Amino acid sequence: MSDKPKSPTEIKRSVREFYDSIGWQMIDEGVYQNARFEDLRPVAQEYIHRAHMRVKRHLKPSGKYLLDAGSGPVQYPEYLTYSEDYQYRVCADISIKALQEARRRLGERGLYVVADVAHLPFASNTFDGVVSLHTIHHLPQEEHLQAYREIYRVLKPGSTAVVVNGQGNPPLTRWLKPLTWVADRIRWRLERLTGRTPAEAEDPAQAALRQKPDWKTAHTFARKYSTAELREMLKPYMDVEILVWRSLSVRVMRSLIHRRLGGRLILRFWFWLEERFPHFFGEKGAYPMVVIRKDTTTPSNRRTP
Repeated sequence: MSDKPKSPTEIKRSVREFYDSIGWQMIDEGVYQNARFEDLRPVAQEYIHRAHMRVKRHLKPSGKYLLDAGSGPVQYPEYLTYSEDYQYRVCADISIKALQEARRRLGERGLYVVADVAHLPFASNTFDGVVSLHTIHHLPQEEHLQAYREIYRVLKPGSTAVVVNGQGNPPLTRWLKPLTWVADRIRWRLERLTGRTPAEAEDPAQAALRQKPDWKTAHTFARKYSTAELREMLKPYMDVEILVWRSLSVRVMRSLIHRRLGGRLILRFWFWLEERFPHFFGEKGAYPMVVIRKDTTTPSNRRTP
């Protein structure tokens, strides 16, 4: 097999094919194959819900058009609330399957466009708000900056965009690695002794996905920047604020957070810490939230996107 790097066109094609054929296939009511990347256990639901709702705080409460750049199927109920007081949610995605599923959820409140986030087919200064969730890190590395600049370009002056992606090698995950290693070893030994997986480890996505062999060979491209790299990349073009969306990765949560060990209380306390120190946990955590505000005038010391 050749080790030749894929071209940008090949990367996008593989991402589109992945989501059309696997990622956005529904395996249970409200649960897509892509849910393997999320923690859907009951013990985590409150924390996940409250993290999802952080996005809405930074958007205009209402407007005509909200752009969802890389919308997917708008799979979580919290995602639907972002546009509840907008006239239209414009869903842009390279996956036709994603847009079909989004239409099922939004109906006539949505507009659906097959589009590349790095080359948005919209006029400048069009949208009252923009969200882009877990999308840009699937683009070829050389197009990440272009995607942010496109989001900034189509945003109306005086409006806000919110972008969430995973952080590459987040410090908090590294700091917790010894604890997750110990917890995983203990769980592995318990499973060996009992001959079964503890019910706490099961969630709807994982239980269903065990019956889906596609995941053994299927994968999609991802390149995640550190917050320092991201800030340096965007600084010449736009003002950004990096806050916490969620600081705990799914890997850490599945290892350390369990119902019988006070998981809900731990997550409530952790969320309180994130609220108290949003910049620290945004910089160090697994999922930073990039808030982009477009001024009514372009500062003279900024490059024009």
